[in-house]
Parts: sequence; structure tokens; C-alpha cells
Amino acid sequence: MQERKNVVLLFSKLPEVGLVKTRLSILKDGMFPPETACELYECMLLDVVEIIGTALVDLQTESDMAQDDVHDRYELVISTAPAKNADAMRALFEDDAWPVKPTVIVDEGANFDEHYNHSFSQCWDMSADCILSMGADMPALTKADIRFGFEQLHRLCDVPEGGIVLAPDQEMGVSVIGWTRDTDFSHDGVYYCKDGLTVLPAYIKKAKAAGLPALWLPPIPDVDTMQDFVHNVTLVHALNYCADYDDICPPWRTADKLCELGFREIIVAPNNLIDPRDHIDK
Repeated sequence: MQERKNVVLLFSKLPEVGLVKTRLSILKDGMFPPETACELYECMLLDVVEIIGTALVDLQTESDMAQDDVHDRYELVISTAPAKNADAMRALFEDDAWPVKPTVIVDEGANFDEHYNHSFSQCWDMSADCILSMGADMPALTKADIRFGFEQLHRLCDVPEGGIVLAPDQEMGVSVIGWTRDTDFSHDGVYYCKDGLTVLPAYIKKAKAAGLPALWLPPIPDVDTMQDFVHNVTLVHALNYCADYDDICPPWRTADKLCELGFREIIVAPNNLIDPRDHIDK
């Protein structure tokens, strides 16, 4: 039986005041004190790790019970920087209550692309066959997103040159990216692209130039700006309600923090910027 190692690579900072989610804080154009922005990020990080972990437990159980020619193993790796933060990141998840205990690695480089490439390289060195990667600022991530991401990656395992999978975010970027071991691909030139391309078209441009297939994953919003925050408030509360009726691991920490901050619902001002309906609504 062939064994296939699947890694979720969480590319994430340690929650540190003044160094995470600054666009939500008064340090930039947000409304929260830096301490509150950091607390929000920590809640999102912990929720995302729990969501990923519960998804991987389900996937591992199914693989262990299946009678397939390929046996899948699933692991969670958190890549962080700088090196001095690694022990503090590990300490966040030392409790045995976590569905999957992550392995923490340290990424290095002169820019974002190099850091991301280094984290992927370390996972390949750890015998990964498929990497599905994302950030921790996505409280609307679901177990279904993880499952479908690996389903798409496994389709690419049969492609000789491999290929990539990607999920867009809400701002012309990418919230999930991944590829297979046989795929000759990197993050070079993607982030903070100097020719003006945002992250999503930059990845597609690289894949097209290399003649690689790209498989689509459903969009997953992240939280960078206050506009992103407001949108995610509605998603987080909806997911927590839906969890009572569906197989969802809800972002409950983020929901509790939002309620603590007074964000139980979002009310917007009425507007008349709609198509006329007088000819329909008589």
C-alpha cells in the first residue's frame, strides 16, 4: 500500500501586540487599541487551528478505515518567524485537548516570498507529498474547505507535472494555496509584486507560464482591514449558529471576543442605490 503524507501548512505570526493586525488598530487606519487587535488575532489563530485539527481527524479516520491503494496521513505544521517566537507558539498548543498537536517550524528569508518558500521547503524535507497552506486570520474557514482542498490536491497527484490549488480571498488575493511534491512551483515574485499584479493573478500568471493546471477552491475571506472585519463579524456569528445544525467546527473564540467587544450584529445605513422596481412592485 502506498502512503501519502498530507500537510496543512499554517503560515502564521505569533500574537504580539503592535505586530499583528495593525490595520485593525489605531496604529494604522483601524479602530481598536493594538492590544485588542492582537487578542482578536489570537482568537482567530486558535479557532483556525481547532478547525483544521478537527478536519484532519475526520480525514485520518476515513483514510484508516478505507481499503484503498493509497493510505493518507495528515499533519498540521505551523511555520512562524523569527526563531525566538517558536517556543511561545508551541506553548499555545501544548494542551492535550487540541484535536491535532501542530509541529512548529521557523521560516527565514529576506522577504515574504523567501519566508514562504522556506516553509514549503521544510515540509517537503519532512516527506510531505501534498501541502495545503493558509494563514491564521480566516475565522470563516470550515472543515469542508480543508476536505475539498485535499480532494483537489489528490486529483493533481496523478498529473506528471503536478499543479496548484488556490482559493481567492475577498481582495484580489489568495487565502489558500497548495501544490504537490512533483510540482515545480514557488512563491517567487507573488507577494508585494512590483509589476502591480495582486496575489491571485500573480499565482495564475506563474502557473500559466509554467504550463501547470490550477484547480479552484471556494473563496475564503481573511481579516486585514476594518471592512474585512465587519464582513467577518457576520460570518462568524452565522457559522456559530449553523454549527448547531451542521457538521461545523465553529470559530467560537472569535465569536466570544466579538460579543465582548460589542459586535453581536452589524447594522448598516439604509441606501437607495438599487435598480428601480416600481415597474415590478405595483
